[in-house]
Amino acid sequence: MADITGSIWIFFGAVVVISLSGVMSPGPVLAATIAKGYKDGRAGIKIALGHGLIEFPLMLVLALMLDYFLSPDESVFENDAVKLTIGLVGGSLLIYLGATMIRSRKNVATGSDEFLPYNSVITGALTTSANPYFFVWWATVGVTLISGAMAFGAIVVVVFAVVHWSCDLGWYTFTAYAVNRTKHLWTPRIQEAVFLVCGLFMVGFGMYFIAWPASELAG
Repeated sequence: MADITGSIWIFFGAVVVISLSGVMSPGPVLAATIAKGYKDGRAGIKIALGHGLIEFPLMLVLALMLDYFLSPDESVFENDAVKLTIGLVGGSLLIYLGATMIRSRKNVATGSDEFLPYNSVITGALTTSANPYFFVWWATVGVTLISGAMAFGAIVVVVFAVVHWSCDLGWYTFTAYAVNRTKHLWTPRIQEAVFLVCGLFMVGFGMYFIAWPASELAG
């Protein structure tokens, strides 16, 4: 951590780059943002709020665990039983959400919200908590960043949490707004195709998240 924590400016530069690289990667939350953004240009803000409902408490727990119990390279999320449980529960939820999106994709143009039956805040929280890689990221990359922030003091840990979440907020807000502003260019066939792809991504991630911890245990 010496290279990162040598300067608070270098540290926060790394936080922004690493955070953006994570949030911009394809995943269930991004797929949900695209789907919700079609109907609501502000859905990205709400998705980010739901994401934060899971992420902020997790960051607090990890900071406390680092401070009192763990070394920076240890985490409860590395436990095989925990990974298997998160994978099964989260993967099943993603498959359900993806299947719902696929089944209802023809109703998008009519104004129906059947493709994701929950509001954007709840959808953000659900897709976040159902994503095992979210927890793995925090158990590895995230816990290292928190450790670096702790080297500067408690206030910097709070600033780090806000900066990291702001990257999520910025990207999801931009994505939902862009989708909403360009939806008039989408033909019905394109609409169906977009929601089919988003739904397939959800199902695919769900199946992978179920198989991934099981394959590790078998190995």
